[in-house]
Amino acid sequence: MSGYVPVTHDGNLKVLVGTDGARLYFNEGGSIGQVSGSGGEVAHVPVPAPTMSLLAVSPDGATLLVADEVGQTAFHGLLWEVPVLGGSPRRLGEAAGQAAAWSPDGQMIVYADGNDLFLAKSDGSEPHKLVSAPDETFDPAWSPDGAVIRFRVGGGMTFRGSLWQVSVNGKDPHPLLPAWHAPPAECCGRWTPDGKYFVFQSQDNIWGLAEKANLFGKANSQPFQLTSGPMSFFSPLLSKDGKKLFVVGALARGELSRYDVKSAAFVPFLSGISADSVSFSKDGQWVAYVSFPEGTLWRSKSDGSQRIQLTYPPLIAVLPSWSPDGQQIVFYGLLAGEKSKVYTVSADGGTPREMMPEDSQQQYDPTWSPDGTKIAFGGPPADPNDVIRVLDVGSHQISTLPDSKGFFSSRWSPDGRYLVALSFASRSLMLFDFATQKWEEIAKITMGFPNWSKSGDYVYFQHREDQPSVMRIRIRDRKIELVADLKNFRQTGFYTVWLGTAPDDSPLLLRDTGTQEIYSLDWQAP
Repeated sequence: MSGYVPVTHDGNLKVLVGTDGARLYFNEGGSIGQVSGSGGEVAHVPVPAPTMSLLAVSPDGATLLVADEVGQTAFHGLLWEVPVLGGSPRRLGEAAGQAAAWSPDGQMIVYADGNDLFLAKSDGSEPHKLVSAPDETFDPAWSPDGAVIRFRVGGGMTFRGSLWQVSVNGKDPHPLLPAWHAPPAECCGRWTPDGKYFVFQSQDNIWGLAEKANLFGKANSQPFQLTSGPMSFFSPLLSKDGKKLFVVGALARGELSRYDVKSAAFVPFLSGISADSVSFSKDGQWVAYVSFPEGTLWRSKSDGSQRIQLTYPPLIAVLPSWSPDGQQIVFYGLLAGEKSKVYTVSADGGTPREMMPEDSQQQYDPTWSPDGTKIAFGGPPADPNDVIRVLDVGSHQISTLPDSKGFFSSRWSPDGRYLVALSFASRSLMLFDFATQKWEEIAKITMGFPNWSKSGDYVYFQHREDQPSVMRIRIRDRKIELVADLKNFRQTGFYTVWLGTAPDDSPLLLRDTGTQEIYSLDWQAP
């Protein structure tokens, strides 16, 4: 490829979604953006709700397909179509999911809901299941002749899963590149308009696959690399005329920052390392964190000395939590093509150990009980059937917290009496009282990343929707207070946002010091 020409110049996080021929449409931060394909200023597309994220652009460019995003960390939501030039948005029946695409003639949609792909008419009517995959499905793309659909299986927020193909009648679902990488690390494919090539992202670059079929109807070529350079490239999108390939080029970097209440300003913390998922030992002497964007777990003294690496690629570590005795760190780990699992690793190093290898369900976001005897954990935030489960560390028995269906992101209070969790839609904070075995809704506000204060008097959380901010709720009287305004604070990290707290309860965030721009490349078929 040649002619890397920048199209945008704002540095913000972006995911390219579609084009109407003249303009490119993409998700940027918490909004939907558009820009001329020849470059210029980014304009925001007005949509009915700030929680809506863009999934697809119709073949005629007149309509956007959006999900009313229900989670703070997942795009899963009810599907709507929104006219580009204004007009009333319309719900697409009961359709809901995390990804979608229109058929080439605009008459049908395919959408991904959990592990399943569904086909429906473009208004959402007559939905039927196309295929069930072994893991969550993402990024469906329709071949230009309308005959097959390709999609990603697994990988979640890492964008590293395996590419699959299925015919539109649901027959012959199979991995597209079964032996290319182990574990697989592919994502986000699109056909060229003439159908001769399929482009996709893998291992920080864009690749192409020739669609020349042999006598048995299978493409017989190996992928070839299209991009190279110091940046990582993702989100490939072909222009309508097939002459340009648009990509997002990124240099991922963050600066760990602490909110200083006295100066009401964010200041670099731990020397401004590029890391999120920061967790302190109970005595505040030790800190664990996950490097960004590598996803490796480290621990050091809280002054940065005695630093050692605890996990290595291809395992990605997320949201570590110290055991109360300071001896171990629990986290959930992601491996491409496999279900997420809860691991523990010694604070002195060694091999991370799966806590529940015999459990076949996804395991997310573990939290220690204050006495160190139990670990609470959940499933995928986008799953409405998810429950909070509790592992007894000694007996290895797993129990389910009563009435916890749809709840996730559980956090044990410092005295062990309570556990907070987010409701399925991230729309409220729930409090479980172990004495009464009952849940109570204590805040009705969208939120993410709950953190107990050291005293147990408050829960800190991040609010993103209409007023990006760090807030806290006082448990005693349910009073909500603003802690820090995030309107001009650009965040990054594994989930693109994250909130932690320092030993003095100061909010910790990862400031985005990297850059992401859309680039236009001249498409040259080999």
